[in-house]
Amino acid sequence: MVDKYNNISPLGGISKGSREQLDAVNRQFSGPFEVSDVEALLNLGRSKATRLLAHWASKGWLTRIRRGLYITVPLGADDPQTRSEEPWIVANKVFEPCYIGGWSACEHWGLTEQIFDSVVVFTGSKIRKSQLTIQNATYILKSITRNKYFGTKAIWKGRTKIQVSDPTRTIVDILNDPFVGGGMRHVIDILKQYFAGEFRDDKLLAEYIKRVKNKTIYKRLGFILESLKIEAPDLIKKCSKNLSQGFSLLDPSGTDKGKYLRRWHLRINVNIAGNTDDQS
Repeated sequence: MVDKYNNISPLGGISKGSREQLDAVNRQFSGPFEVSDVEALLNLGRSKATRLLAHWASKGWLTRIRRGLYITVPLGADDPQTRSEEPWIVANKVFEPCYIGGWSACEHWGLTEQIFDSVVVFTGSKIRKSQLTIQNATYILKSITRNKYFGTKAIWKGRTKIQVSDPTRTIVDILNDPFVGGGMRHVIDILKQYFAGEFRDDKLLAEYIKRVKNKTIYKRLGFILESLKIEAPDLIKKCSKNLSQGFSLLDPSGTDKGKYLRRWHLRINVNIAGNTDDQS
């Protein structure tokens, strides 16, 4: 079945009354908006607001991002169908409450030079899929509980305020789940940059790890600090005192083979020099 909202016709004319309403929408919303937003703005019922937005989209005056979510089309746009919103702004609306994290935050803070083609989003909303594509942008979604929603900074994209994990919280998140940091080998490169740069804060890092309450982070961090010979004696000591029982994988998305390292209760399934150690 063809989605009638994406089958957009060339820009079409609208009545004077409808144009006044559209002008109000254009003035009010600089980013994505929902049917409920237009209901409140124009004092319309749900059904009427839904039909009105669908009509405007069919005429090319709006672009539908996904079901029930729209953006305005600038005057003079030749092809409304190609109009797309900045992915972080879309994420901020679709997945709220949320923050941008993982490799996306690493890019923002200059902790990596690698460019990723998807956006990592930590969200307090209920999610059914861990990956979602909207307007050709791919979002990697991680669920987060309210008590773990901390350590973010507000930034602006246009007129939209967006939360991004601060550099230290970003480090905690990628140690908690190396996948969102691009895999353990890339995580190690990020840690090198963090501990050598302006954002390093050992005390805050220890505080954040404690609040996240996953002792596997202590194992991974302690091992990496010692292996890279990073000067952080107090942090290494704190890590060694907070190890959980049992062995954890250095990289949970890697092989289940590798040497057991009793000091850090880790199975070293990825060699930080870039080679996988398959010894048992």
